[in-house]
Amino acid sequence: MKVDCLVVGAGFAGAVSAERLAASGRTVLVIDRRDHIGGNAHDRPDPHGILVHPYGPHIFHTNAERIFAYLSRFTDWRFYEHRVLAAVDGKLLPMPINRTTINGLYGWSLDEAGIRAHLDAVRVPIDTVRTSEDAVLASVGADLCDRFFRGYTRKQWGLDLAELSASVAARIPTRTGDDDRYFTDRFQFMPAAGYTRLFEAMLSSPRITVRLATDFFQVRDEIAWDHLIFTGPIDSFYGHRFGRLPYRSLRFEHQHLADRATFQPVGQVNYPNDHAFTRITEFKHLTGQQAAGTSIMREYPCADGEPFYPIPRPENEALYQRYKALAAEETRVSFVGRLAEYRYYNMDQVVGAALKTAETLGA
Repeated sequence: MKVDCLVVGAGFAGAVSAERLAASGRTVLVIDRRDHIGGNAHDRPDPHGILVHPYGPHIFHTNAERIFAYLSRFTDWRFYEHRVLAAVDGKLLPMPINRTTINGLYGWSLDEAGIRAHLDAVRVPIDTVRTSEDAVLASVGADLCDRFFRGYTRKQWGLDLAELSASVAARIPTRTGDDDRYFTDRFQFMPAAGYTRLFEAMLSSPRITVRLATDFFQVRDEIAWDHLIFTGPIDSFYGHRFGRLPYRSLRFEHQHLADRATFQPVGQVNYPNDHAFTRITEFKHLTGQQAAGTSIMREYPCADGEPFYPIPRPENEALYQRYKALAAEETRVSFVGRLAEYRYYNMDQVVGAALKTAETLGA
């Protein structure tokens, strides 16, 4: 088979790249070793008719009007602002930490100035913030760090806060007011008909061929291409020449509750200190779907399995840079996405990276 472009992976990185390259007149073959499109953002009805995200909740948010406008070509939207509660000391408290969180935890009634003064008093002075522990202690102090962050991080990453780069904790803000939205981006929406429908529209060009349940490493010699977009783990592309890059995986436990309209007050409840799972997602909050029962999912981080998250540590970044140096020598291959670039990207950042790559290829 001969195509202008071969795209490995049918998630956001691959689908955006394929759509842009096809729009520029190229013939594109998209392959994915899974049996569906959408990558980890894939959604589908469960056996009870509830639309669920099999690979964990995917909440779209961005401040980039260009990215939102681009994706709007392929979907209508449902307005949705994500709210998260953390189960701490028998209470459900807003996360990220805000005035309501602190007052509820300690039984106080401080105003915003009082919360600001409290945080100023408990913050730990850190000259140089290097680790996630440094970042959290410098933001909220030791007690809130231990109650809300340390246990969750150990479950999520299998590492202590002190063993992770500061960039992990820096993703979560601290607020002195009552804003309980998890994200504050300008655009916060969910695809009205789901992510899979968005991907179907994105890959609908007659210039795009999609082959699922197809492993690149088994068919790479059967396909002739002028340019390759690779969205899988970069270390696997090079046969783990310098060793394996560490990734964190997840295991999901789905449950349907036929006799309950809802299970929890928001779409996501975190369990930083209790249970082996990190969070429970209830999908009806995310999708707005009306149904008699409800479906929930518990999320168990693990060391082995599908690679989900690059693990941000200095030694891992140093190993990635060795693979990146190999990639820089490639003239007919582009590496795009969370696994290919070993970056803890949000969805909009993946879309932006794919758009940028397509532009460099003249699309």
